[in-house]
Amino acid sequence: MKAKFMIMAAAAIFLALTAAAFAGVDHTEFIEGPLKTGPEVTAVCLQCHDKQAEDVLHTSHWKWKGRPRTVEKLRNSKEEYGKANLLNNFCTDVEGGSRAFCTKCHIGYGWTEGADAPMDKAMIDCLVCHAKEGRYQKSLAGLPNQEMIDNGKMDLVAAARSVGPPDRKNCGVCHFYGGGGDAVKHGDMDSSLRKPKREHDVHMGGSADMTCQECHMTKEHQISGASTFLATNSGRVDCQDCHRDPHVDSPKRERLNAHIDTVACQTCHIPFMAKAQATKMSWDWSTVDKQVEPVEQYGKETYARHKGTFVWGKNIAPEYAWYNGYTERYLKGEKINDASKVVYVSRPTGSIKDKKAKIYPFKVHRGKQPMDSKFRYLSIFQNYGGLWSHYDWQKALVDGASASGLPYSGEFQFVSTAYYGSLNHEVVPKEQALDCGDCHFGRDKRLDWKALGYEGDPMRVGGRKK
Repeated sequence: MKAKFMIMAAAAIFLALTAAAFAGVDHTEFIEGPLKTGPEVTAVCLQCHDKQAEDVLHTSHWKWKGRPRTVEKLRNSKEEYGKANLLNNFCTDVEGGSRAFCTKCHIGYGWTEGADAPMDKAMIDCLVCHAKEGRYQKSLAGLPNQEMIDNGKMDLVAAARSVGPPDRKNCGVCHFYGGGGDAVKHGDMDSSLRKPKREHDVHMGGSADMTCQECHMTKEHQISGASTFLATNSGRVDCQDCHRDPHVDSPKRERLNAHIDTVACQTCHIPFMAKAQATKMSWDWSTVDKQVEPVEQYGKETYARHKGTFVWGKNIAPEYAWYNGYTERYLKGEKINDASKVVYVSRPTGSIKDKKAKIYPFKVHRGKQPMDSKFRYLSIFQNYGGLWSHYDWQKALVDGASASGLPYSGEFQFVSTAYYGSLNHEVVPKEQALDCGDCHFGRDKRLDWKALGYEGDPMRVGGRKK
């Protein structure tokens, strides 16, 4: 174990030195202007970084899909799944003719047609991950904001000359704004993590000031990390990669370590989510174009004519479930047997009887979205350029079927959905972690013991049976 730790430490030092060396390279002498478009910048990058560009084309960040390593029933599948071909309960899909809007967050340029991202190195957007200056900003179809370029508010030459390893701001351009806006999708990631305080996130805040890739180790542009929002991963990140004996300095070490096989680190060390700003907790598409009086919740809109009704939550306790590293995932075209029950778009697998499962915290996003009444599967509809403009569900569903290839019968209804999102960020300092009484002795109803499979509080009735 000690030898393995020393190897990992040496690897981390090597990566840090490599990153530092790359960060120290002044690209000014390599970049000449003028540069008026994103692909022009990429053409310059490819002169030296052709191999790196080839690597990018084979990542899930580029393809928006990969081998479904996190989906229980697809472990042996050779098909690829991901954002490109699965549904969610936020904006719901990218296949219904709305790709130009969704691909604002793609790491390439101009992906508006076709089920697959174009395998074209010339269309890679190097700047979105690597630029530090120049006020770089993307717009529809992942293209640089041309209006800002034309008005002199964005400088592609300055952006290209400023490149270095990604920082939190680079990663956050997409990941802080998942689901269509800041703090919408994730309960543990939003723009406040650009410069958080230590109390907000002990890894990214204060003197630690860690970058994303210090945990999400990267090789050939394959970035490690898994989530119940995702179908694939390029390697997992685990707290114990670094914290081999996490309670070594605690007077309660023995008691705390007794929890490790049953309780995930995140459960105690992420006691609340959405601490800096509210996150979206539900999205009801059934109220599109209805007469709803808009109000604000935590400074966020709770109704939009083209999107429906929302509920937000801030500084709230997560929901808890057993998780063994895999998920149950709703697949495109999958039949819904009972429309009166909640359709789980994604939820963790595992139970109290599963020795590989632990209790983890989750954000559960709930929604209402259309289901084809005859074919009995979740419908794909066109939102951007469709429903968001004309508010006509029938037209949006017809157009979505045409773009996605998933037939529409002409009849639809709304069903309730739920989507589990794992929580791994906004880790608090150890003195703010949950204590015994937060879960036990009846002081708090944070954990629903019976729902988790216990007869009652395990401090009273006994713990998990091996």
